[in-house]
Amino acid sequence: MNLAAPHPSARWVGERLGVHVEGPPGTDGLTVHDLLGLALRRNPKRAHLLVSHVLGKHVPTDPRLVRAAGLRLGARVAELLGVPDAPVLDAPTWRAALAGDERATAAVDAVVRRPPARPDALVIGYAETATGLGHTVADALGCAGLHSTRRAVPEAIDYAGFEEEHSHASGHQLLPCEPAVLAALADPDAPVVLVDDELSTGRTVANTLRVLHARAPHRHYVVAGLVDVRSAADHDRLVDLAEELGTRIDVVSLTQGRVELPADVLARGTALVADAAPVLPGAGRPGDVVPVAVDWPAGVPTTGRFGTAPEHAEPLAGADLVRHLLPEVHAAGSVLVLGSEELLHAPLAVAVQLAERHPGEVRFSSTTRSPVLAVDDPGYAVRSSVAFVSHDPVLDGPGIRYAHNATRAGGWDAIVLVLDSASTPADLHAPDGVLAALAPLTSRLLLVTLPADSWRSSP
Repeated sequence: MNLAAPHPSARWVGERLGVHVEGPPGTDGLTVHDLLGLALRRNPKRAHLLVSHVLGKHVPTDPRLVRAAGLRLGARVAELLGVPDAPVLDAPTWRAALAGDERATAAVDAVVRRPPARPDALVIGYAETATGLGHTVADALGCAGLHSTRRAVPEAIDYAGFEEEHSHASGHQLLPCEPAVLAALADPDAPVVLVDDELSTGRTVANTLRVLHARAPHRHYVVAGLVDVRSAADHDRLVDLAEELGTRIDVVSLTQGRVELPADVLARGTALVADAAPVLPGAGRPGDVVPVAVDWPAGVPTTGRFGTAPEHAEPLAGADLVRHLLPEVHAAGSVLVLGSEELLHAPLAVAVQLAERHPGEVRFSSTTRSPVLAVDDPGYAVRSSVAFVSHDPVLDGPGIRYAHNATRAGGWDAIVLVLDSASTPADLHAPDGVLAALAPLTSRLLLVTLPADSWRSSP
């Protein structure tokens, strides 16, 4: 194991809780130290939070790197499924890109945009964190995709539900209606790829596999994550599950390692969090919010909530998503494109196009359900947090949502919030809503509303 040079943003938690992450070089020579920092959850079930620097969820990141990490993971899955000629990069180029080097970012982006193909597979991403990652892996494989959801969709038929035991919001549902997804679910020879940002214990994966296999058995499942930090016992449990179900289960990741946790980590973490005041929605005003149109391609879903077909990727790749947005940010030196909970892939597509055509700095992140302790220290992964009331329909009802690391010295010249038409306008514009929370962080607040996907009872 490689014990040297943990990511600087892991120091604070390591010193106070004795939590350490270690691991050997993995894909392209990357290690867990390259990709992860540490924070503390406000969650009695688990103290620590692994904070990815390539996911675009809790840390504003160059959107081209977010896409590159997903495509690179997709290439690893393709290798496992027998597709040759996966892209190969070197760790110094990745590290330079992660440090903000534009030339290195362009190099990474150019190499990984040569995706392999395995159109007979089905990718399932996990809500909310890995919806965009799963969609990008499906793009890399050129196959159908789906993600679990917590959105309330009264007309939909629940194909399967399962639990994410350690999560702040544990219930997931699968609501497929896309014919390509339904066909893959029914085909025992179609490889099913489960995508999560991190594989920490494998319990959520095991819960999902049991439900899916009971509904429609498959001969081959692949579990894919940016990082795999499961223990030896967790590895063995998945091996035993494959034997129990009479199927094949493979695991692939960009990096592997382990998390060292003291026996009293939960008690110590709870005490640290209890000493800090929670971040709560304020009572502000949105100010001047500029609505901006996006020419979203007709017939292309904005999420994988109900499924996506392989052919959906082509019109999206050819669409000019930022034609109306570029004039609104032309004078902005720094732009944050902010997705909304499960809505990650579509905002990422907007952010990537903006990064390719806007001369200033463009970063991508998303709002989240996850309550995290914010500590303004360079040795900590979540240095700021703003809170607001939710604005879309979900199974467990209204709640508090967050934007982590969206605050920065001097503010952003522009923030582009991307959400869908299922959002409730009154909640968006409320004094404790997301627009009021973001307004103090930027000189110019832009709002992009994409069409919400609809569940269809027939093709």
